[in-house]
Formats: sequence, structure tokens, C-alpha cells
Amino acid sequence: MDQYALSAIGAWNSRQRPDYKLIKVTPINPSIGAEVEGVDLTRPISPELFAEINTALNEHHAICFRDQKLSDEDHKRFGRMFGKLHTHPGHAARAKAVAAGDKEAIARADLYGFGGDPEILHIKADETSKNVAGEGWHTDVTCDLEPPMGSMLYIKEIPGQGGGATMFMNMHLAYETLSPTMQKFLEGLTAIHNGAKPYTGNYGVQVPEGGWPESEHPVVCTHPGNGRKMLYVNSGFTVSIPQLAPHESDALLDMLFRHCASMPELHCRVQWTPNMLTLWDNRCTQHHAVWDYFPAKRVGQRVSIIGERPAA
Repeated sequence: MDQYALSAIGAWNSRQRPDYKLIKVTPINPSIGAEVEGVDLTRPISPELFAEINTALNEHHAICFRDQKLSDEDHKRFGRMFGKLHTHPGHAARAKAVAAGDKEAIARADLYGFGGDPEILHIKADETSKNVAGEGWHTDVTCDLEPPMGSMLYIKEIPGQGGGATMFMNMHLAYETLSPTMQKFLEGLTAIHNGAKPYTGNYGVQVPEGGWPESEHPVVCTHPGNGRKMLYVNSGFTVSIPQLAPHESDALLDMLFRHCASMPELHCRVQWTPNMLTLWDNRCTQHHAVWDYFPAKRVGQRVSIIGERPAA
């Protein structure tokens, strides 16, 4: 590990941790992830309890709640405590297919969870799957002008043999482990995030009316809650840096993607159990659904919360 990364990780691990009175919080890794005990998400959550949950999220960026037998309304109610629920752009693609009577396009959209309740994205992979949602490092829906501030994935059914984990990455540390010279260079740049890359390019979902969302965001953003800087590019949606020549943009993005993916010190691995919910801060994390369980089945659903426009 180089001196810049070592210094950044040392500073991160040396910061003061909060105390909790109502919940038990057990870190998964020093850099990201924790398990939370003492919460029943089917019951009303007091302001004091919610404050501690929010503190744990701000501290660990991805927090897990095991043994939660949630209804759809339970799931959405917990999401609404953080803000208005997000509607995935894939639902608009399905609506276009329905209007056109395109049964094949409808079936493909349904395959990736874009049918039914627009506030819930259904997740399923089994022996018939050709790929799975979330495979590869990404931040959710950064093609939106205002991407989700957080997401809540609830897994109901897991594959056997320990498969189907989700990995998370700390994007504050992804920025802080770069050299000061590289940090300064990146802070003047923006990047284009396009929904066509994953949704049509990877999944083959029909383009919705008006096209997939495309947005331009700073390469280095400031978290609106904690004021820390973070790297804000991901291989799932980020396609170019308009201030650079195409070959320069490709080279820089490839370096940043490799920097993030190749540092296990930035990552944690969440191993699912049935009826488990994981909440993550979508602004300062990436995640990767590990598809190591084919042809076994994993089933769940995701709720996301509308965020604000990323800012430098």
C-alpha cells in the first residue's frame, strides 16, 4: 500500500466513533458496513431510535438488519422516513412497451423487476437468468439528475452454499486514498452518466419514451450530510469526462475504476440471510451483487429514496 492510501486509511480508522443507547452496532469492516441489532422494522420507530439508525448509516454507510419479516408497506414506510421514494426509470420503459403492445419488451422489463408497484424494484435470479441486476460495481441510477440518496434491499430467499453476497465500497476513502495531486486535478472535472449503458447495453431493456436519463455530475462531490469529499464516478453509468479528449477520458476513468475495484481496504462483503434488509447511503458508496450462485435462486426487492443533485 502506498503512503497516500496508508495515511488516509489510518486517519479514517482513528476517528472518534459515536455511542449508541438504543441499538447495538457491530462493524463489518473498519472502512464500511455494520450490523444493527435492537430494531424491529415492522413496528413504529421513535424519533430517538431513528436518530441512532441515521447516525449508524452516516458512520458506516451500509447497515444491515437481520430477521425482519417485512410486508411491502413495512419496507416502504421505513424508506419514507428518509424521504420521498424513488421510481426507477425502468418503469417508464415498461410503460412504453405496454402502450406499444410489445410482449417481448414487457417480459424483458418484468425480468429486471420493472413491473408492479413503481416504488419497488423486484430482484430475482435463478437458473433462467442470463445476467443479474447489480452485477458489477456501481452507484444506483447516477444517470438521474437527482440520484437516490439511499437504497434498501430486502432479501427474502437466498441461495445455498453461502453465495449471493453484496459487496460495498467507501467512496470517501476512494477519493482520500488518491494522491493530493490527483485529487486537485479531479476537482475541476465533471462526468457524464448515462442510463443507456446498463439498461439497454447490459440488460437489453427497451428505451423509454424520451430516452434514458443522462446527467452531468462533478467527478468529486461533497456529501451534503457530513461535508466530506467523495469520488463520484462508477463503471455502471459513467461514460465520459467532457473536459478531456476521448482517449484521455477513457484512460482516466479506467484508472479510477481500477483504483476503486482493486483496493479491498475500501470494501466490505455483506452475506445475506433470509428476511434481511440492508440500507446504504447511495451518495458515498458503490455496491456489487456477486453472482456466484448460478443456477440457484435469490429473491428480494429494493426501495430507494430520492436524493438531491450532487454538488462539488
